[in-house]
Amino acid sequence: MGTITKALQLLSFFSRSRPSIGLGEFVRLTARDKATLHRHLVELEQNGFLEQNPVTRAYSLGPAILRLTSVRETTFPTRAVLRPLVTQLADDLGELVHASMLQGNILSPVFHADPAKHGTQVSFDEAELQPLHATASGLAVLAYSDEAFSKRILSGPLKAHTALTITDPQALRDRLSLIRAAGFARAAGGFDTEVASQAAPLFGPSGSVIGALSVAVPGVRGTEKQLGSFRDRLCAAATRVTISLGGTVPPDLAAIWANEIPTQETKKA
Repeated sequence: MGTITKALQLLSFFSRSRPSIGLGEFVRLTARDKATLHRHLVELEQNGFLEQNPVTRAYSLGPAILRLTSVRETTFPTRAVLRPLVTQLADDLGELVHASMLQGNILSPVFHADPAKHGTQVSFDEAELQPLHATASGLAVLAYSDEAFSKRILSGPLKAHTALTITDPQALRDRLSLIRAAGFARAAGGFDTEVASQAAPLFGPSGSVIGALSVAVPGVRGTEKQLGSFRDRLCAAATRVTISLGGTVPPDLAAIWANEIPTQETKKA
């Protein structure tokens, strides 16, 4: 990783549950050299991406983040587009729904909604980046990415987040073939042992995949029958989101989504 990448990666450690982080905790989280980390933190602070509490000396996200977020949302509205569509689908399904966008080799959550209709719910952290090989959203993206991109991901290190994470490249290629045939992806326990999810890809103006829309349920409710009942509404919502973002669903996938007859591949996905 380059110096800029190493510095910017520090921003991804902040979340609602961890709004401030001290130098010592950064050392523990990153396993990097303390002096180098301190230099990166100082530079991020000087440029407004971080601010430091004068008493605790801990760092938190700075005003530059707010400015850039405002510019991004004003010029390329995404959250404003996603909010009503994701919320409507979550209310319709009665489960947590989230939309994530492709950020390099990972997925970054953008918006999620949970109607909280059940006693047992999925705990979702919008600051947690999602690996492509271990989540339904990531698998949906990989299945519809260009060959060079998916080959690069599958040839790199594939972390086993749980005992159920598929890390064998050939097994993943076989899985992606089934996902393309089905038009959506399913995953259970690959990233969180207690969560099952089903996702459909989202596309940009050029027709290339840009993210995914996913419904996540506790494993105890993630039966094939339950997830199968979400299929048509999830795919229809992914179409609406894609169009609202100015994108286009590839014709072959649109035809699969329009087919209400489950195939053998659909059952395996």
